[in-house]
Amino acid sequence: MKIRRILATAVAVAVTTPAVLLSVTPAFADAAPTAQTQAKPTLEELEKAAAEAQKAYDKALAAKTAAYQLVEDAMSDTAPLTVAADAAKKAADDAAAAKAAADQAVTDAKAALDALPETATEEERTTAETTLTGAEATAATAAAAKTAADTKAEEAGDAADDARVAALRAYSLTQQALTDALDVKTAADEALAKAREEANENQDCVAEPGLTTVLTGVPDSITAGTTTALSLRVSNRTDKAMDDVLAHAFTHATDTSGLRETDKLLHLQWSTASSPKWHSIGGDHRINGIGPLKAGAHADIKLRLTIDASAPAGNGAAFVSADYTNENGSCGGNPDIDMYDFGVVKAAKPKPGRTDDTDPGKTGTTGTSGGSGPSAQGTASSNPVTTGGSLASTGSSSTTPQLALASGAAVALGAAAMFTARRRRTGTQV
Repeated sequence: MKIRRILATAVAVAVTTPAVLLSVTPAFADAAPTAQTQAKPTLEELEKAAAEAQKAYDKALAAKTAAYQLVEDAMSDTAPLTVAADAAKKAADDAAAAKAAADQAVTDAKAALDALPETATEEERTTAETTLTGAEATAATAAAAKTAADTKAEEAGDAADDARVAALRAYSLTQQALTDALDVKTAADEALAKAREEANENQDCVAEPGLTTVLTGVPDSITAGTTTALSLRVSNRTDKAMDDVLAHAFTHATDTSGLRETDKLLHLQWSTASSPKWHSIGGDHRINGIGPLKAGAHADIKLRLTIDASAPAGNGAAFVSADYTNENGSCGGNPDIDMYDFGVVKAAKPKPGRTDDTDPGKTGTTGTSGGSGPSAQGTASSNPVTTGGSLASTGSSSTTPQLALASGAAVALGAAAMFTARRRRTGTQV
């Protein structure tokens, strides 16, 4: 009965999977045949189709697992039908041995009767004939028992074989059903992912000033050849949770003329509690170590800025911002880019004959032109750089005159615009 139940399940799965395919395919098909135009499915229809395809796949996987176990059980020496077949075979063998013994007894009785001499008494002849008659009767009974035992053994063997064949057939059907269900599921998932991507691309992100970034530890000046420890705090000051928050950081520097860019001599790295290893910030300026932020929560990111010893004296600036995306496709970010400016002091050349001016144990610390470096949380110069109030546009802002008055700050405006463009291209558009 178990064989029949599993086989019936396998057949049902194999039959219903194509039906599921037919039911969900229209939901994620790009178009109907040329003879008929089909309306583009909605996101809700694609989500429903993907859910149905997942259920069909789960059902097919469960059926295949059960069918595989059935094959294992049917092939086992301890399977009930196999045990019954073995017992019937032994009974048939015993019946065959009993028949052989009975046939031999008939042969012996006939030989004994034929061997009686002519002088044998009537009583001796009668006894021999009675023995032969009894042996023949026993042989007939043994023959009938053997026939019955052989029939039972054959039936039991056939039942065990049928169980094995049925189990293998059921497993084969579930394998094909699972393959079909996986194809349906893959197509449905791909269609849904594509639709969500298109929906996200077509959806305008919103400006969210409540997602703030504050960079601390930026000194007034940094000596080339040193590393400065910074700290970036990203805060969700809104009343809603954000599913995935990305921070952006970018550094820019020029020489004292403001004409020569020295960005390649500045190296910025980040580290978080969840990802303590130091990661270099690439060309997309992304920091991916934040994740979700609940309403009112914040995340702290360690930064370290290293300036090559070959960097010339000049001016530098660090820019930070943050964006977010939600699982429902909504997105946004702070339209302002916070700028923190600092001076770059050329590395001092060691004086001949003096070897104690530089302490090797302090290599990699922040230095200033005056020789006394500020603490990691020293005074920072912060100027929010807006681009027309939105990252989606790069027009001039009201801060331009003030920035232009500072040495090197005019070039920083161009860097901010470039940072904005890269952020818009690789991250969230708000």
